[in-house]
Amino acid sequence: MQFVAIDVETANADLASICQVGVAKFVDGVLAAERSWLVDPQDYFDPINVDIHGITARAVKGQPTFPEIAPAIVDFLASAVCVSHTHFDRASLTRAFGRHSLPWPGFAWLDSARVARRAWPDCAHQGYGLAKVCERIGYAFRHHDALEDAKACGNVVLAAIRDTGISLDGWQQRVRLPLDGRTATDAVERDGNPDGDLFGEVLVFTGALEMPRREAADMAAQIGCTVDANVTKKTTMLVVGDQDARKLAGHALSSKHRKAEQLIAGGQAIRILTESDFNEVVRLATYTPAQM
Repeated sequence: MQFVAIDVETANADLASICQVGVAKFVDGVLAAERSWLVDPQDYFDPINVDIHGITARAVKGQPTFPEIAPAIVDFLASAVCVSHTHFDRASLTRAFGRHSLPWPGFAWLDSARVARRAWPDCAHQGYGLAKVCERIGYAFRHHDALEDAKACGNVVLAAIRDTGISLDGWQQRVRLPLDGRTATDAVERDGNPDGDLFGEVLVFTGALEMPRREAADMAAQIGCTVDANVTKKTTMLVVGDQDARKLAGHALSSKHRKAEQLIAGGQAIRILTESDFNEVVRLATYTPAQM
């Protein structure tokens, strides 16, 4: 098991004004490496931000700029799950890479706040800030120092793995589900995007999908499909999980699949797709020449 926790501090309200970066690598539950950089953001320092982290323009004078440390950050994060507490740090890094026209590597991310909200019921709706969660798990640290915060959010993930028995890979899936862990398969109704290529289609999902059902519904709606929970006389498309599509005919099929076949036999035009075929339809429907 390996992941890298990262935290940043900014000079002002602009997320790209990074003035400190801290990274901590964890291997098999142990802190294996760490590094911290002070960064010249080439920007002004807001007194509000300085009050939070204590970093001043004088402190970063002569320090490297973000483009100068970006390759080292990428090397540190390469081939590992990247952990941050809430989306702030990820968004800040994305903005900084964009500001300096640097290619964004597209790491795999895990939000330790989302982990905490699912690992411990008392953190689900409040008390899931980094300081509060660390107090809960008994981890002491100096808040608003980027390296200290990075190590803290790494320890949040380790504590969640220990307390729940869910692996790092498992947590990457668990954070995509609702707080109570239910897949909420019926809560997928969507209105189709009128500008989408498949506007007018009425789509229903059935069976076990590789991706979360809500994510699939969002994709379908984006390309124009109205997404319903159940097969009806309005249904024009049924997307079946790849494994379910390989089942035998008859009652091995889901009730939605059986109903769709009954409606097809009665003359209704319903196209049945596997999840893999659905993904290809989405890819082609959202294709633009700029993606070549």
